[in-house]
Amino acid sequence: MKFTANLFATLINLATLLGVGLAFCVAALTRDLPDHRALATWEPAVTTRLYAGDGAMIAQYARERRLFLPIGAMPARVKQAFLSAEDKNFYLHPGIDVASLATALWSNVANYGSGRRMIGGSTITQQIAKNFLLSSDRTVERKLREAILSIRIDQTYSKERILELYLNDIYLGLGAYGIAQAALTYFDKPVDQLTVAEAAYLAALPKAPNNYDPYRHPDRAVTRRDWVIEQMRRNGVIDADVAAAATASPLGIKPKRQEASADKADYFTEEVRRQLGTRYGDAALYTAGLSVRTTLDPRLQQAAMRALRKGLVAYDQAKGYRGPIARLPSLDGWQQALAERQPLSDVPEWQLAVVLSTAKDKAELGLRPTGTDASAASAPMATISRDHSAWALCRLSEGRRRCATSLKDVLSPGDVVYLEKLETGYALRQPPQVQGALVSMDPNTGRVLAVAGGFSYAQSEFNRATQAYRQPGSSFKPFVYAAALDTGYAPTTLVMDAPIAIPDGTGKTWRPKNYDGRFSGPSTLRTGLENSRNLMTVRLARHLGMDLVADYGKRFGIYDELRTYLPMALGAGETTLLRLVSAYAVIANGGKAINPSMIDRVQDRYGRTIYRQDVRQCPDCNALSWKDQEEPDLVDTRDYVLDPMTAYQITSMMRGVVERGTARNVATLGVPIAGKTGTTNDEKDVWFVGFTPNIVTGVFLGYDTPKPMGYGETGGGLAAPIFIDFMKVALQGKPAAEFRPPTGMSFQMVDRKTGRPAEEGTPGAIVEAFKPGTGPCDGNCTIIDDREIAELPATEADKGLSPDLREKLLSNTGGLY
Repeated sequence: MKFTANLFATLINLATLLGVGLAFCVAALTRDLPDHRALATWEPAVTTRLYAGDGAMIAQYARERRLFLPIGAMPARVKQAFLSAEDKNFYLHPGIDVASLATALWSNVANYGSGRRMIGGSTITQQIAKNFLLSSDRTVERKLREAILSIRIDQTYSKERILELYLNDIYLGLGAYGIAQAALTYFDKPVDQLTVAEAAYLAALPKAPNNYDPYRHPDRAVTRRDWVIEQMRRNGVIDADVAAAATASPLGIKPKRQEASADKADYFTEEVRRQLGTRYGDAALYTAGLSVRTTLDPRLQQAAMRALRKGLVAYDQAKGYRGPIARLPSLDGWQQALAERQPLSDVPEWQLAVVLSTAKDKAELGLRPTGTDASAASAPMATISRDHSAWALCRLSEGRRRCATSLKDVLSPGDVVYLEKLETGYALRQPPQVQGALVSMDPNTGRVLAVAGGFSYAQSEFNRATQAYRQPGSSFKPFVYAAALDTGYAPTTLVMDAPIAIPDGTGKTWRPKNYDGRFSGPSTLRTGLENSRNLMTVRLARHLGMDLVADYGKRFGIYDELRTYLPMALGAGETTLLRLVSAYAVIANGGKAINPSMIDRVQDRYGRTIYRQDVRQCPDCNALSWKDQEEPDLVDTRDYVLDPMTAYQITSMMRGVVERGTARNVATLGVPIAGKTGTTNDEKDVWFVGFTPNIVTGVFLGYDTPKPMGYGETGGGLAAPIFIDFMKVALQGKPAAEFRPPTGMSFQMVDRKTGRPAEEGTPGAIVEAFKPGTGPCDGNCTIIDDREIAELPATEADKGLSPDLREKLLSNTGGLY
């Protein structure tokens, strides 16, 4: 009895010591254990997607490509496939599966020393604990901490919530996170359309996605998939017939098709990306799963890039051939050497090629191999003729244009060049050095429909539409004339077009000139704008006062600040194409303020709208029933930047620019269009901005480092043709829209040059629009001339200019046109 009592006491003491030791062990393991309650607020990193105005996807941004799918939207067969593969007792165990752990332990002991990887027997809950809260270290301590956390997680959250976390978090290979993204990546279908076989394959991936890659290891992929199907059968999820049919089916991988996207929209999407990053932060942009509906019109975007590229290439080729983009030292192995060079990815119609041989009238070239095989047999060949590439016979050498008669004098074996395949054969191409931009906008809403920021985004990511600050030249003049019309002048007001000399306050004299060097005496404001007369604009700005002109530049958003010296009236300040187009949009819509926008709406991952560009109110739009009431009206509370009557008058004057003035070629479009050209000193920048009542489009061309584009190059000659090519597409299928005058205006036939009343049919007679209380001058008309303007001393702002800037602004402004 004594022995038994002692033995029992000893066992009690050992059990007590073991319990105390176990308590200390648990305390040590749970010390600094992560808080499992953090899973309640977990939101996975989800892809942000950008959509065009028609719903086509144009871009996506993500650190982990994932689409979040609530557990309620997941079919039972998909959930059961993963449970059969990963955790068949998921709904029965308390977070850890003791039976599975014992099986794993036995297998590891049996395989000890065999070199096989140890298995863990982890449940889905344990995988959640490891992936979300712990490291991936394969240690006993980590496994014990994982088990404790798993039990706590199971006690805190429902099984459905745990499974939802798991199926949205797991990595399934090929860059896909979560079941929703994986279904699209592997089978190009949503989760609810997955077959049993497809669901089984995806369920086979969590353990080791790379081992079951369908492209590199198709046999392993099928074997593992079939194993999952068998587990589903054993677990009673599917019957034998369904399992047999699923096993007999091919793997059926269907790579996700290229996302529907707006071609050539890189400049637009990058600008939207920058705006989203500024508004929400880069972390949210790449993880928050925003759904962004942009203003982009894919059809117009493609037309914008085509028109701009065509114009840039035409100008560049007219200047001559500059030589190859590179040279291969030897033609030995040219296929591999050419395959290693990257072409302009966003100009797929241009192909890299190397010259193999030349003759007088043709050249043989080898095209860059497009596949993985860069052998001689895989490289296609091309021939260019002298006729198709005649432009390249002339080249620039030491600043002079020299022309040859033979292709042999232009091309040499080893030259790396670009070719474009035309219907009649291949033609030689070269990336232009000159750059430009095009912006098109809805003037009534400010929605930006298309942005072309340069010849090629792959060549240069710098967006000349939004980032390049350049002198607008005479394309700023409409705002000077608008200031005059707003302060009581009429389109028939006469201004002297004659030489003028203005002291600049430092002992020097500024002598602006008209572009053609001539002058016409007293002329109407209309004539001055239509023919872009610099001398008239300077006199008008002096008469109005540069403070008022500067205020209009700021009011329309063209400039943040405009210094009050006269060259600014001729467009010597610097602005962007987007800002200038936005200012023209105010005139086009009748004077209402607009906020240019590339984003219509932003929704969060749950579909809640967190930003909307259109803030107009519509109280009656949500009527519960239809009772033959009037259609609801949108309440537009925007302020007027410009008097609607002034907007109509300046629009009418700019229609004259197209019909009779510096942009007569634009009239070939055959619809009412108003616009204005712009050309700066030494032809460094050329512009054209034009509009109909429903669309406003601006074009700019110039070198990134400003330099002369050539004597005689103007906005009407270079920018307007690009505008025409674009607008042909923009106007397709749409009836011609007329500019509607505001109520209260009067119309009278006048002589365009003198501004006096005229009879219909008289040469130079046009219908002019007048505000109430104004009309044409009849008799002794007042002429704005130097005698009516006191000599203006240089302002303090002028005196503060650096000598270099003063020289830049006040010299040779006769080039502005």
